[in-house]
Amino acid sequence: MSLEKNKAIIRKVIEAINKRNTAVLDELIAHDFIYRTHQMRGLDVIKQVVEEEVAGFPDLHVTIEDIIAEGDKVWIRLTETATHTGKFRGLRPTGRKITYTAVTIWRIVDGKVVEGWGVYDQLDYYQKLGVIDYKGFPDEAT
Repeated sequence: MSLEKNKAIIRKVIEAINKRNTAVLDELIAHDFIYRTHQMRGLDVIKQVVEEEVAGFPDLHVTIEDIIAEGDKVWIRLTETATHTGKFRGLRPTGRKITYTAVTIWRIVDGKVVEGWGVYDQLDYYQKLGVIDYKGFPDEAT
């Protein structure tokens, strides 16, 4: 596939998440998809993760800030904004609105996403939710 077609697939994945249309993911993600960062396997597992995130953050919105394609991979830098008004990963709703940035890499084969990796600052994420109180290392604390 062309680099532009691969980028279009990832844009469609993000659009499906923003529109809460996980059924579209059936067309875009392979059934044996592997998310390497958390060793999650399978399309159904990924759809469940998206549904759980939307349940915890009903106003979740993902914005692609940058998108780069090379070979069979697509890199995106994204920004997510959301308000924690539902239960998520065992956390009761905090009511906090958060914004964070992540970088993800997706491998595409025959028009389907088959593999992915993601990196985001989890300390910052949970700190914004108010779950972790982190003031820095002792020599940084004020």
